[in-house]
Amino acid sequence: MRITRKTEWPNWLLILGMFVMAAVSWSAAPDSIPAHWNIYGQVDRYGSKVEGLLMIPLVTLGIYILMILLPRIDPGRANYQRFASVYSLFRILITAVMAVIYAVVILWVRGYQLDVSMVIPIVIGAMFVVMGNYMGKIRPNWFVGIRTPWTISSKLSWTKTHRLGGRVFILMGLALILAGAIHTQWAAYLSFAAIIVGLIWTFVYSYMVWKDDPDRIPPSGTQPG
Repeated sequence: MRITRKTEWPNWLLILGMFVMAAVSWSAAPDSIPAHWNIYGQVDRYGSKVEGLLMIPLVTLGIYILMILLPRIDPGRANYQRFASVYSLFRILITAVMAVIYAVVILWVRGYQLDVSMVIPIVIGAMFVVMGNYMGKIRPNWFVGIRTPWTISSKLSWTKTHRLGGRVFILMGLALILAGAIHTQWAAYLSFAAIIVGLIWTFVYSYMVWKDDPDRIPPSGTQPG
């Protein structure tokens, strides 16, 4: 899979923008910066200036580099070319969400306290909805997508699980968006419950399809050598 400037410039621009904002905000930022918010949108932990201004940009850079390297070390690397545009979209989505979260931190530093319990669920929910629409296009590999012992040992399980997983991701995303919009405690709990149920069902479904696949192979290491 080729990495080109045409596909990567949005990521580079967003990551560079985060580091620029850290440099611009450094001198005016307080020594104690919000580092974590609870489910009610209240700050429950503060960090140092280094953590508050540099942690998210560094983590984002690390995630981006890892996503660039994965196709090079994946035994299923040949399949990445078959979903290269989707993988590129996922990289941009993750970088953009991290940039939005960082923007919220910067706004807090500058005195504009956004309601985190509303903004973050909506942003992450939107990412889930977009990813869900493209989940079915991911081809078998060892790192990206819904990887269970059964999806990686059955092409049928991989295909059907990712189709179901796409719908589950969309529903999880809508649940998060609804929780952020309604902005009540019960809505937040329901959204988390929906995510857990969706993940469990996807996991179980991958086994059910694998079990009925006549072309399945045993997961690696389960047969005597």
